[in-house]
Amino acid sequence: MNAQASTQNLIELRDVVKTYSTAAGDFTALKRVNMNIGVGEFVGIVGKSGAGKSTLLNMITGVDHLSEGEVIIHTNGSPVSVHKKKEDEIALWRGQMMGVVFQSFQLLPMLTLVENITLPMDLCGNFSPKQSRQRALELLRLVEIEEHAEKLPALISGGQQQRVAIARALANDPPIIIADEPTGSLDSVTADHIFELFARLVADQGKTIVMVTHDESLSTRFTRALQIADGELITPKLATNSKSDHEADLNPKKSWWRRK
Repeated sequence: MNAQASTQNLIELRDVVKTYSTAAGDFTALKRVNMNIGVGEFVGIVGKSGAGKSTLLNMITGVDHLSEGEVIIHTNGSPVSVHKKKEDEIALWRGQMMGVVFQSFQLLPMLTLVENITLPMDLCGNFSPKQSRQRALELLRLVEIEEHAEKLPALISGGQQQRVAIARALANDPPIIIADEPTGSLDSVTADHIFELFARLVADQGKTIVMVTHDESLSTRFTRALQIADGELITPKLATNSKSDHEADLNPKKSWWRRK
């Protein structure tokens, strides 16, 4: 992104509706959501618990079926209508085009850190075993945790586990990173480090990041923040960082996260 995101749309949501059938009747979690996200944006979706944040992410990733509307991802020069694909096609496409970071890390406890990262590469078949291990070590180096490569997840801290989860999300070099409350389980200092890492991924690698959070105070940390309430997007809240503050966040010579 360097300092500004591209105006080219990467993600489009068109009149997206998601309705769940429950014993008490139908519940509409998303109500005609329209949203465009450009290449190289770091977009925050801010809302309270139950507002529809995670459901919105599930529509973008294709993990859950939408009730109405369309989700279009522009990849490799052509638009892909996510929900028109078959289940196995969506899974393979998602593994190549998106990296997902969860609040609870979701690392496999019986695998070492390097094995957790090589797994998605092995599943997609983009790299040979030797190449996938080399790339996994490079990604662990990127998040400054390479020295723990052969450890099991239980032997490192929560903040370190989240770094591993981010490295895993980058395994297949996807253009899009989806983050579901990735700092919700972390202390404020560690959460700040994760934000700085996301900013570097956007600035240095041109990644597009969509993150949901319940914490409204984080709105100014995104290049663009959208608020969601009762399944509807509210008027966008633009980041209020000064230019100098924003450049400091994105300039590795001015800002870098401390080893923890």
